[in-house]
Amino acid sequence: MKPETKLWHELKRITPEISWTRLENTSVLGTPDLLGYNNYSKFFTVELKVTFGNKIRFSPHQIAFHVKHPHNTFILAKKPSQGSCKLFPGTSILALVKDGFKSPDACALELVACGLYLQNLK
Repeated sequence: MKPETKLWHELKRITPEISWTRLENTSVLGTPDLLGYNNYSKFFTVELKVTFGNKIRFSPHQIAFHVKHPHNTFILAKKPSQGSCKLFPGTSILALVKDGFKSPDACALELVACGLYLQNLK
């Protein structure tokens, strides 16, 4: 199983209050991995990234998507060596390209906290 698939299964398990749709889009490049819908009737997208260093790789299409759609878009990055996750707003995409996992724009540090943030997103 791919690392991002494992992250997806883990996120889905800890966020039963969120209705998730896995987007496997090959026709519109750059579309995030997940579409979420929470109890506050908010739709949002999440791009999943697993990195083994500090650099997080994004395609030019993924960068363009987050620049064009600055609201209710997120990037969930996991660094397995540290066992930690960080949830970044989509507006942080350019800082993530530059600073990677060290970017200070994270909303939360643990996957459970990331899930709680998304569940309570109003």
